[in-house]
Amino acid sequence: MAQGMSSAFDDCVSPERSGFDAIIGRSPKFMAAIDSARKVAATATTVLLTGESGTGKEVLARAIHHGSARRAKPFVAVNCAALPETLVESELFGHERGAFTGADRLKRGRFELAAGGTLFLDEIGELPPAVQAKLLRVLQERQYERVGGTTTLEADFRLIAATNRDLDRAVADGQFRQDLYYRVAVFRIHLPTLRERGEDVLLLADHFVRELGARMESPEPRFTGETRELLLAHSWPGSVRELQNAIERALILADGAPISAEHLDIASRPSCDATIPAVAASSTEDGTTMLTIAAQEKRLIVEVLQRTHGHQKHAAALLGLTRFQLYGRLKRYQIEVARGLGANDGWTAIRC
Repeated sequence: MAQGMSSAFDDCVSPERSGFDAIIGRSPKFMAAIDSARKVAATATTVLLTGESGTGKEVLARAIHHGSARRAKPFVAVNCAALPETLVESELFGHERGAFTGADRLKRGRFELAAGGTLFLDEIGELPPAVQAKLLRVLQERQYERVGGTTTLEADFRLIAATNRDLDRAVADGQFRQDLYYRVAVFRIHLPTLRERGEDVLLLADHFVRELGARMESPEPRFTGETRELLLAHSWPGSVRELQNAIERALILADGAPISAEHLDIASRPSCDATIPAVAASSTEDGTTMLTIAAQEKRLIVEVLQRTHGHQKHAAALLGLTRFQLYGRLKRYQIEVARGLGANDGWTAIRC
């Protein structure tokens, strides 16, 4: 990462604004999540944020805190997955001096640090069973003691939890306490992935280019038209965080020039090369086989790419697609074009 650059995911909010007004996006699924968050922010209700890694759960948690009556008090974030199991209790509850070997002074825990404010437990599904039980007691009784202590402290915080796991499945599998789940999942908000947010990717990409470009003192960075199409076509498995990292890398490689597709480096990455596999087929009631619509489309795209020697612009025109639409189908069907291969002496490659 370039010197002076931040890896904080808060970069997906606008620095000129704050709270919900700072969050970037306007796709229907995303705005539904934001609307729900706005409604619950002014209450004291416990919130559970769900969604894949990189979708902005901490950003939304901070916005909820900012929109609450506790906004003037601390927002304390804890990544439960990053805490060693032996230290989880000490981090959350704090400990008294002499509570265990190495405890040479009193330590205030995250519950105490969040007093009057909001405690954000990210990846709450990773908490060990023993800590789940103790957290349940805190939420029920709103009291706790430091590790090794006897003084009862008041738990005055609003809890916002987040997870990328299916907690319903974790409860069914005995990995997460059902009673704790009901305490945590009072108001659920699901954040969609970037691939579900349509043209929000361009809004975020433009934002990252402006913000990261200014930090890197890059002269008016911009995207080419082809690059914008590729941004829309990419599936973004790492969601917004992946987009931010891709933009940062592209700014470094572009070095002031327009950002091209090569600078982004978001094309399919191969683990091996192979030929197109057999086309999928399904059996009908009379025993005949019928190609699925997806298989027919995939085969047609491969055939047209062979005829055009892998020239995607020409292939898109023959298929009646825009270049963006063709990019999307190449990603969907995992087709990587091996340009220069002819229809009679080669084969379009895919990456598996």
